[in-house]
Amino acid sequence: MMQDLEHENYMLKSILKSSPSSECFSFEEYRKVSPAYYSDLKEQLLEKYKNKELTDIKGSKVIETPYGDTLEIVQKEKIDFELAENNFKNQMNHNLKLLPKIGIKTEQNLKKQGFTTVESLLEHDSHKHNAKIFIENMDDMSFSQIIDLLNQNKYGKSCKDNLIKCVSIPDYENFKFMDIETLGLSNVPIILIGVAEIKGKNIISSQYFLRDLDEEIAVLNAYFSHLDENSVHVTFNGKTFDVPFIKNRLNYHRIDVDFNLAHLDLMYFAKYLWRNDLPNCQLQTIEKYKFGIERIDDVPGQYIPGYYNSYLSERNIGPMIPIIEHNKQDIISLAYFLMKMYEEVNYE
Repeated sequence: MMQDLEHENYMLKSILKSSPSSECFSFEEYRKVSPAYYSDLKEQLLEKYKNKELTDIKGSKVIETPYGDTLEIVQKEKIDFELAENNFKNQMNHNLKLLPKIGIKTEQNLKKQGFTTVESLLEHDSHKHNAKIFIENMDDMSFSQIIDLLNQNKYGKSCKDNLIKCVSIPDYENFKFMDIETLGLSNVPIILIGVAEIKGKNIISSQYFLRDLDEEIAVLNAYFSHLDENSVHVTFNGKTFDVPFIKNRLNYHRIDVDFNLAHLDLMYFAKYLWRNDLPNCQLQTIEKYKFGIERIDDVPGQYIPGYYNSYLSERNIGPMIPIIEHNKQDIISLAYFLMKMYEEVNYE
């Protein structure tokens, strides 16, 4: 192992030395994208935690579910989570484009005629029927329905801003900041689900870990215990990956769960708001440039299956420690991302 690492170090130094732009690169950065680095890190973790148990992790305990036991890790930290009131439903009343058959030009013409709100359209011959239906339903619309309506009316910057402004509507405790870790990209088990929730002045992270491959149903069930019909998933690339992956595992285990919740995927908001400000819109890039957070010994996704398999074969928790921490940081960061995004679109 050490010989392989020394050989790779030698090769990287040679590349850096011969490169005309070597002053732009860090040897440590090169080293940390190499398989040898993560192989060496795994060996260090195995040695460091060889006498430790999963229940030695802070906040961990074994819990019962209807589908068997699993490991729960709960931790709490302070957060000043606040989204200033923006009276978004009143803003909806001024957005005539939310009605059928009204686009940008039609809205402009209607406002020139004095129809400045949906309510005022009750006096308009052509639009009064749709206006009446909208006003009657607006107070009873679920957040999921509001999100769907706004997604159907993305005419420009102000409409895209509305998809962030509307997050003032749900109660904070309904936000479920969620992330999963898996053994691959498809048709493999979920090994860790994390969900963070706002409780007063605290953010509480709950993580459910697959101690053995036969515990996946228990892990899923433990996560579902946090959800109800008012829950709002807040993810980063969750619409493309996390939620479809969970649905696939539900189908695999033949579990019937209504998983069609309101969903805020902050990756799309990040690309919309920050793509011109950052080198890329990856989660850890946002952490670094927007919040000054730099992770130490974070394990990229491609190494997680190997780390998990080492945990299983060695019965040593060491390789899972940075992955559990990675998952926790992901879900905590989402809460801060949401606050910053909301602040930017409301007070730019």
